[in-house]
Amino acid sequence: MNRVRTNGIELAYDVLGDADAAPMVLLHGLGEQRTGWPGVHERLAEGFRVFAFDLRGHGDSDWPGEYSYDLMADDVCGALDELGLTGVVLVGHSMGGDVAYRVAIRRPDLVDRLVVEDATPPYARDRAIPEKPDQPVPFDWPVVPAIFGEVGTADTTAWEALSTITAPTLVVAGGQESHVPQENLAEVAERIPDCRLITIEAGHHVHTNAPSEFSAAVLDWLARPPA
Repeated sequence: MNRVRTNGIELAYDVLGDADAAPMVLLHGLGEQRTGWPGVHERLAEGFRVFAFDLRGHGDSDWPGEYSYDLMADDVCGALDELGLTGVVLVGHSMGGDVAYRVAIRRPDLVDRLVVEDATPPYARDRAIPEKPDQPVPFDWPVVPAIFGEVGTADTTAWEALSTITAPTLVVAGGQESHVPQENLAEVAERIPDCRLITIEAGHHVHTNAPSEFSAAVLDWLARPPA
């Protein structure tokens, strides 16, 4: 495990792959950790230098008690600057995908290609905040109501900003078993200037339920020249 200071906190990360390979960054979903890419992390590291982060409030990163998509995006931008990483392949799942959108919008110099798995910018929907479990969890519970509050609020600014993304983008949809409305993913693909949408019928956690298919789809898309 490694640590990097950014935006007043420290983020934990693992790195795997040849030091001379092109950089790739993995951002996990809500309540998950940097270790949640089994079978994917190793496959992607065959051709890339892969950095998998714990976002703020998760795993071994700091738990500062203040959480939002914007703060997490600032954390990631600062971490990449501190590590001297530019032109990365940025991969985000769910909450991590929303963070990845913001990074690509704010700092196009940091992102060469963007991969977002089953995530859309916040849109109005009614999802009850889960109750805190009795047993310990590997993340700071206040992150849950903070992110659920953003997810349930329509953010027209975030949707409109998708049209400013310059990085070629792959959106991986989870299909009919996902709780994310698939028509929203189609709208994302329409808004981003250079975007391809694919569906892997594996539910919201595509990379967990179908790691081989997810890895193959990402690598196949990366092997193709941008449109």
